[in-house]
Amino acid sequence: MLVKDSAGSDSRADGDEAGLSGAVGRVGSATGRLALRPLRAVAHASRDVIAEEVDRAIDAVMAGPAPEAVGRSLVEHRVVERVLAAALQTRAAGDGAAAPRLDLDQIELLVRRIRDNPELKRMLVETVHSRLVSDLAAEITKSPAFKQVLADVVGSPELRHALQEQTTGLGGDVAAAARRQATQADDGVEATIHRWFRRPPTSATTLHYAGLGTRGVALLVDAVLIQVVFLVGGALVELVASLFGGLRSGWVIGLLGGSAWLLLVIAYFVCFWSTVGQTPGMRVMRIGVITRAGAVPSVGRSLVRLVGLALAVIPLFAGFLPVLFDERRRALQDYLAGTSVAYRDVSTGG
Repeated sequence: MLVKDSAGSDSRADGDEAGLSGAVGRVGSATGRLALRPLRAVAHASRDVIAEEVDRAIDAVMAGPAPEAVGRSLVEHRVVERVLAAALQTRAAGDGAAAPRLDLDQIELLVRRIRDNPELKRMLVETVHSRLVSDLAAEITKSPAFKQVLADVVGSPELRHALQEQTTGLGGDVAAAARRQATQADDGVEATIHRWFRRPPTSATTLHYAGLGTRGVALLVDAVLIQVVFLVGGALVELVASLFGGLRSGWVIGLLGGSAWLLLVIAYFVCFWSTVGQTPGMRVMRIGVITRAGAVPSVGRSLVRLVGLALAVIPLFAGFLPVLFDERRRALQDYLAGTSVAYRDVSTGG
């Protein structure tokens, strides 16, 4: 019995101590809450004040030049590209080599969807046709900077060189096509004529000389150039004569015009034949006049050849028919002057 009483008294003592400790804890907790409540109120108020100050500071920074500086720095240092590259490399290291390809495919699909979006197309069309774009374009074209840039581009040696090459290339292509067609006509017509008259086919030696088609094209080019020079010269003479009252007699005008044309023809053919051995028309077709010795004809020989050319043209170009049968494809003027017309290689300047 004594043992039981002692155990019971010990249990009751422990329960009383626990209850007392709990009560003291609750009282202490309540007392702490009451004591910290003013501190929490002060801290909350401080946070509001700090937040307002931070907002003001952010507004001041955003209103200044800092955002533009940050944007320029991001562009200059390629921050976005580096971040994307690092992200793709990290993804590739974690998921394998196929992951970046999947991301690229998704990006391509997204770009296509945006491109094919009808709303986007409509918005772009409306923007292009808007008055804002027209006014902006007008202001740009009126600006001194744009005019200076346009003048620099138009006057640049690169543009002039490109236009010169384009013009030269077009002229070269046209001349090459004319030469090719004329050469084919030379051989084709001559072969047909030889079959009709049962003559042997054209020899290899004959192919070194210009045929009927090539010479005809060259003569046509020369005739056009002579007429252009004559018309321009006649217009200038008429303009000068009008300053002094002009020429009133019709036969005088006709006589002067005919004499000028004849002198121009003589000077044109004789000068070109006796100096470089070819007229501008012949140069286009890459043919030239040579003597039996392969030299350029002299002035006297060129005069004789010009008379023979006139005699060959007058009877409806009948003087060119020997070209179809002669081994060196000579016409009437070539027989008279002892010359022939041969093809010139490109390297010789012909």
